[in-house]
Amino acid sequence: MNTRRQFLITAPLGMLAAAAACRNAPQSAGVPTQPPTPGAPPTFGTAPASGPAVSSSTFAEAEKLVQVTMGAADREMAAASWRRSMAPLLERRVGPRKVAIESDVAPATRWNPLLTGEAPPTRDVFARTNADANPLPSSDADIAFARVTQLSRWIEQKKLTSTRLTNIYLRRIERFDARLRCVITVTQAHALAQAAKADAEIAAGKYRGPLHGIPFGVKDLLDTAGIATTYGAEPFRNRVPTADSAVVQRLNAAGAVLVAKLSLGALALNDIWFGGQTMNPWLLEEGASGSSAGPGAATAAGLVGFSIGSETGGSIIAPAMRCGVTRLRPTFGRVPRTGAMTLCWSLDKLGPMTRGDEDAMLVLQAITGPDAGDVSSVPSRLEFDATAPVKGLRVGYFPAWMNQDPATDVDRAALEAVRRLGMVATEVSLPDWPYGSLQHVLFSEAAASFEELTLAGGLNSLRAQVPDAWPNLFREARFLSAVDFVQADRFRRRVAVEMARVFSQVDLLLVPSLRDEMLTLSNFTGHPSLTLRAGFVHVAEARSDWAPDPMNPLPKFSPPRRVPHGVTLIGRLFDEGTVVRAGLALERAFGVAAERPSGF
Repeated sequence: MNTRRQFLITAPLGMLAAAAACRNAPQSAGVPTQPPTPGAPPTFGTAPASGPAVSSSTFAEAEKLVQVTMGAADREMAAASWRRSMAPLLERRVGPRKVAIESDVAPATRWNPLLTGEAPPTRDVFARTNADANPLPSSDADIAFARVTQLSRWIEQKKLTSTRLTNIYLRRIERFDARLRCVITVTQAHALAQAAKADAEIAAGKYRGPLHGIPFGVKDLLDTAGIATTYGAEPFRNRVPTADSAVVQRLNAAGAVLVAKLSLGALALNDIWFGGQTMNPWLLEEGASGSSAGPGAATAAGLVGFSIGSETGGSIIAPAMRCGVTRLRPTFGRVPRTGAMTLCWSLDKLGPMTRGDEDAMLVLQAITGPDAGDVSSVPSRLEFDATAPVKGLRVGYFPAWMNQDPATDVDRAALEAVRRLGMVATEVSLPDWPYGSLQHVLFSEAAASFEELTLAGGLNSLRAQVPDAWPNLFREARFLSAVDFVQADRFRRRVAVEMARVFSQVDLLLVPSLRDEMLTLSNFTGHPSLTLRAGFVHVAEARSDWAPDPMNPLPKFSPPRRVPHGVTLIGRLFDEGTVVRAGLALERAFGVAAERPSGF
């Protein structure tokens, strides 16, 4: 088997030949064909031969991929028995008894973040800040950039209608999206109908809550009935679902108004989709980062009241950092993914992107809770009191990380702010382990999720065809070891136990947002995190999610450009309330959240 294509072509012929050989020959590869002795159990290595022929040299080459060394005799034995012992496992995919697996079928096993025994909140508490909204601004732009906490008060007090607010955002999308390429589909007629309904309900005294009448956008991997959901990828650009995803259903029930389906890097990777690259409103010469590029850019530029993104390994946090918005990644299992594109069953998480910390909790309250369509979603309590003090909260930090890249003076100042607010900065540590080896799980699950697209050649139509894009990674993942996958899964449990140990010492963690170890391991353990703008830094070169390409150098800036920079708080499982309570205190202390990108 020299290539995957050759295998797909020759495998069915090989199986037919094997079947004919079994019919015509008394024995094959030394295995008798006479009926088994009554009462004897079946044994490995006696199945009908199938699949293409392999040789000892095939195994010699394969050893390089999995870093296993076999002797010459071992290779000969493996090659002689492969078609009876291992190749039959391929029949599910290549036939003759081929079995298709629908996209909504999850694996039999699922990740349970509570396996280490951490105790989630035991009660539901939700207390907003008591402050009334400021007077309604006269400027449409000032209204557009207001937070949900303010917008909701204006709408509740009937100072602002949902129809006016919706039209403000629709006009801004029309005016600014050509610069940003953050919107895939504008839902104008749908939005205006929802806004009119919200206004009628509110006028009749049927106010549903803080999201009633608030226009929002969702990353275009959440299904919307009758509205295209494209995954940002060429093969799906004409895909129109017949039902809403669970999150969209819940936002509809809360009275929110869908104005746009927002861009994502194709199949949820980085910031390039079939319409181009989504750009950062703060620095239009660089991408918005991804894969929740559209939600990050649209929220930062005041094109929506709030948005919904998704994260598997950093897809909410990276654009939140780049675009200077707040992002809340809920605990794995809190928010159901029914009707959302699956990249990784054990890693995908949906969460809000907003212009303020309390906004994120208002959105989370509306979308939290289990759904029968997502076997990983679980019942959970949401305990949040925006008025509760933060003094005495134990905030863990990693001393070495604060003095190494990617930490900046903004990160170090945030640690000092923790101390000034009366929280207790506490040194913590984690083992120096190869956390990147957990990515075996991500690559394997993602390649399985898009197996049909890979094998049918659909990946070739994606815009990005570089070594670090999905087409190459999905093809490479076909050659990952299943044994190593199991070992990575076991390592994941070890990592979860270490995180439980850390959280036995502290209430939350403060970390540099893009520190690779924590970005990886906290996604794999499923802990919630909040990223918020903490200050500004200067960059002399545009930043990119993509590996360096000498043929396409990134723009350089002289003098350096000023861009927002955020820090990340990570909390105990299902304890988003404590994380956001601390975030609110820090947000007020930083005093930088209100600044807008120029030109918008």
